[in-house]
Amino acid sequence: MKKILSLLSLALTIALFIGCSALTGEEIGRLPINQVTINDENLILKEISLPLKKNEKIGIWSDLDVQYEGDVAFRFIIEILLNGENMSTLEIDPTEKNITLGEVKTSIMGKTKWQFLGKNHEFTIEKDGDYTFKGLLIASENPTLKVTTAEVVIKK
Repeated sequence: MKKILSLLSLALTIALFIGCSALTGEEIGRLPINQVTINDENLILKEISLPLKKNEKIGIWSDLDVQYEGDVAFRFIIEILLNGENMSTLEIDPTEKNITLGEVKTSIMGKTKWQFLGKNHEFTIEKDGDYTFKGLLIASENPTLKVTTAEVVIKK
């Protein structure tokens, strides 16, 4: 009986994982920024290059886990290059998302803990090629801000 329950549990876990991936897309890359860029002299810039095909739909997601007191505004700045040529620059507020997974936000006496995985943007690839995504995180000044995770997730 235990083996049957274990097998059923494993099958359910796999089905949920496959179903979730079908709805949210397959992760193909990640920019593990995890720090705020304070000034131009100390850029915390991460990059990844990916071969992409025309008409692929690409989703830009934020994986965020932060703590702070008061208020903080966040922005991911993402430069997209095709074969080394600048294609576009995205400025994304990670807290503005149209799909959210695993969000937990608690605010008590002005102290906030917030974590989530959220979809922020989507676009379609116009040409085959090697795409480079370069990203950094900026935030409004707040000395209480603690960033555990701040990553840009690229899905298709």
